Amino acid sequence: MRRPRPPAFFANHGYRRRRLVDALRLLPLFGVFLFLLPLLWRTTPGPGPNTVQSGVYLFSSWFILIVASFALSRKLQPDEDKAPSEPPGDDKDPATDGTH
Repeated sequence: MRRPRPPAFFANHGYRRRRLVDALRLLPLFGVFLFLLPLLWRTTPGPGPNTVQSGVYLFSSWFILIVASFALSRKLQPDEDKAPSEPPGDDKDPATDGTH
């Protein structure tokens, strides 16, 4: 009889980081979908398509993609609170050390 396998455990930090990278990889595909969506819209019965509405939509979706990529990339940066500001042991000043 085989021993049961322990449950798979993923560290939260690594798991979330991989999911953020996956989201950043899917963002261009989402952008292509957003940019091609106006092609499916029905045009007004006038002489041509409503370019003002399409232009506003394209620039607003472009802005949304920029904000989303900025927000996701900020979450991927390492936290400054967790990283030490100075290496340990370098806090002594040689002038006040008293060894001279």
